[in-house]
Amino acid sequence: MNCMDSVLKIKYTLDALFGQGVSKYLPKDAMITYSKNTGRIKHVHQNDNLLCTLRTDGGLAITPFFAQMLIKSKKFKENCLGIDDDSKAFVQEGSSVFCKHVTWCGKNVMIGGDVAVLHNNKVIAVGKAVLSTRMILSFKKGVAVKIRDSLKSTNSGV
Repeated sequence: MNCMDSVLKIKYTLDALFGQGVSKYLPKDAMITYSKNTGRIKHVHQNDNLLCTLRTDGGLAITPFFAQMLIKSKKFKENCLGIDDDSKAFVQEGSSVFCKHVTWCGKNVMIGGDVAVLHNNKVIAVGKAVLSTRMILSFKKGVAVKIRDSLKSTNSGV
């Protein structure tokens, strides 16, 4: 497979999942690794940082590091939600986000979609939405987002 085809595939997937134009925030020096068995795209890295993993269903599992790069895009922000100070420490450790702790929610948050969780415009975690935007904003109980990856690994220590 041609390397340019792989970069285009990642860009098209980013635009399809998060909004037209989000792919321009994909770093130019991004490196793609492939599966030895199938030859399919497996991971996208920049230097030593993992940006995202391509899922078998065609989706992308983005990391908090990559979400922080994409947050510059207004379209990507519509796939994010903000949380209050009370829940920040728990979410950073990998706990789910509950509806009552959501301060705002982008209009493109869909059930099963990837969501970046923000606190003061900084990405602290990424996960899968359990509810849609309208449901998250109207409910006062229940899980809004199940966290897949958070800053616990990068903020460990003192």
